[in-house]
Amino acid sequence: MVGGAVLCLATLSLNLFAAVPVVIIVILTIVRPALFTSAFGLLSGVGVIALYVAFLQRQGPGTVCWETTTASGCDEYLNPWPWLIAGLVLVVAGVVAHSNRMRRVGSASS
Repeated sequence: MVGGAVLCLATLSLNLFAAVPVVIIVILTIVRPALFTSAFGLLSGVGVIALYVAFLQRQGPGTVCWETTTASGCDEYLNPWPWLIAGLVLVVAGVVAHSNRMRRVGSASS
């Protein structure tokens, strides 16, 4: 799940330093087949980032103005609903796919 979150952040920020852990996770997944059973955590990790964006944009959509005793300003917010829906779908899909894979792996070994 952490790998999916880092992959999503690396893609959104275009940061090459964030891509290094992703490459390490992919190599470990290829080298150790036992880790491949947890690959659906990548979906959940991307979903967590989408849920975080939805949380940050919760005052949107549109312009929201604010004022304090020393400053004032306006911020533009996105619609949080698409981010929330995408995040929930990805997290649930990752959890369901992982539990189905674990069930199949468990029934095949018994």
